[in-house]
Parts: sequence; structure tokens; C-alpha cells
Amino acid sequence: MIRKARISDIKTIHTLLNMFARDGLLLPRSLSELYDSVRDFFVYCNEDNKVLGCSALHICWDDLAEIRSLAVYPEHHQKGIGNRLVMACLDEARDLEVSRVFVLTYQERFFSEIGFKKVDKSVLPHKVWGDCLKCPKFPNCDEIAMIFEIE
Repeated sequence: MIRKARISDIKTIHTLLNMFARDGLLLPRSLSELYDSVRDFFVYCNEDNKVLGCSALHICWDDLAEIRSLAVYPEHHQKGIGNRLVMACLDEARDLEVSRVFVLTYQERFFSEIGFKKVDKSVLPHKVWGDCLKCPKFPNCDEIAMIFEIE
């Protein structure tokens, strides 16, 4: 089941995201940041309402949003959970009338199978790079920029 995140999910989301951040696969997120952005998050829960994965749709501008913080516990990989979380973000972007959604990722194949297209990072406005200042890899980002055009 996918639903919008609740305050009670934040500590689990924090643990999940920072598990991947330790390996350099995601940006670390503080509890404070997560509480501030709880409305951006979707969670995928099992029948016991245990969070197995999460994603967030962050609005950047009137025509641009970012899918960020996509993570699924490793024991639940390859079950379609990540795909469903991305689709929830894209559906919300459609509802909000956002025309383009981007990701910065190491998972090019995963996102290309959904319909994202690789782009040069320079096509993204400078506004989207605010979080990059917090990244240990800044300014030598090795993530791939990809965009999904909403019809």
C-alpha cells in the first residue's frame, strides 16, 4: 500500500535514507529536514503498516519537481516497490500540473525503464542545486540527471 507519510513514519524514513547515505547513494537527511518535508513523502507499507520504502516529490518551480529520497529496504528490492513509489510521485506531479520531473541518480536503467531521459545537468536551473552544497561529493557530482516530461 502506498500512502502519504505521517509524522509517525519519520524516524523509519530517517533510518532508511541514512542507511543508503552511509554508502554514498543518497544524501543524508536530518530528522529536522524530514519533519519539515513530511508532506513531500510517500511511503510503501506492508499489511502490518510497516514502512518498506519511501520517496518524495519536491516542487522546485512552477514547471519543475524532483523525485528525491527514493529508498527501499534491501530485502524488499526487485518487488516493484520503487517503481510504485516513483509512479505515486509522478501522479502527484500530474495532479499539481507540474510538467517536468527530474531525478539525480545512480540508477539510470531503473528510471529509463519508467520513461525518464538522461539530460545534461546544465539544463537544470541553479535553484535545484541547493541540496548539493550539503553533499560530500560536491562539486564533483557523479550522479546522472534524468527528466520525465509529463503529458
